[in-house]
Amino acid sequence: MSRVAVLGAGGVGGFFGGRLARHGADVTFIARGAHLAALRATGLRVSSHYGDFVVDRVQATNDPAEVGRVDYVLVCVKSWDTPAAAQLARPMVGPETAVISLQNGVENEDQLAAVLGAEHVMGGLAYIIARIASPGSIEQIGPTAKAIVGERDGRRTPRGEAFAAEAQAAGIDLDLSTGIESEIWRKFLYICAFSGTCTVTRSSLGPVLEDPDTRALFVACMDEVKALADAKGIQLESDVVQTQLSRADGFSPSVTPSMLADLERGNRLELDWLNGTVARLGKELGVPTPANEFIYTALKLLRHGPGPRRAQW
Repeated sequence: MSRVAVLGAGGVGGFFGGRLARHGADVTFIARGAHLAALRATGLRVSSHYGDFVVDRVQATNDPAEVGRVDYVLVCVKSWDTPAAAQLARPMVGPETAVISLQNGVENEDQLAAVLGAEHVMGGLAYIIARIASPGSIEQIGPTAKAIVGERDGRRTPRGEAFAAEAQAAGIDLDLSTGIESEIWRKFLYICAFSGTCTVTRSSLGPVLEDPDTRALFVACMDEVKALADAKGIQLESDVVQTQLSRADGFSPSVTPSMLADLERGNRLELDWLNGTVARLGKELGVPTPANEFIYTALKLLRHGPGPRRAQW
């Protein structure tokens, strides 16, 4: 079994890391505060569409130097914490270590590679809605909990195949991709629309898609990301917007994005790494992005929450 460090033991890291730990992998969670204390005292509890489970004995710390070198580092922090997470990961990265981002956004891998070296960084993403329900407890919501990982140059490598095999044996729905950059942008296209339109309207997904005007805004957000991908030479299917829209129509009408939950709780938003990134890249590449610019402008004064706060892992 591999040694795995999970940087960020929130919904995503807690769910996938918990699955690996339950299967017998040597997993250490990097966490903080009450969540860290609960993990140490009572273990990890996961409530899931795929079945609830408990990992009674959990290795958890707030000091990556205590962990030492591992085979895989899963980066599951919010995107604004990526540079800090890269620095924290340093003592856990040895010559053969693979670092895999399961975050939102399209620039996390570049930021990790700038600190840790491109040879260590694999691409990744997760389709999941999950949260810390209470310290030590993760709640996964809805029928989807899927991860996709792959080498950024499209190769199939022993480390990628080994991680995929171990994750699948642990009951994780995980694909090993030879086109991970396209996969990351495919999710980015959807998450910008889902997070942006639901947050700006303070609504769950169902009403957004039922109303013709907000549905048009949802589609426009995706159209703009597709145009950016085309401008950058990222390969996405010509019908990717319609495919992702049909996928959204199949979700529960009550589903809401984490960005809306963060807004309602007064937390910092990933706005700059989603719709804000689309607006910024649009200006850089000469691609019009009015829908994403509108969402960014409407939410930007709320994006830092009530004031400066430390990373919530």
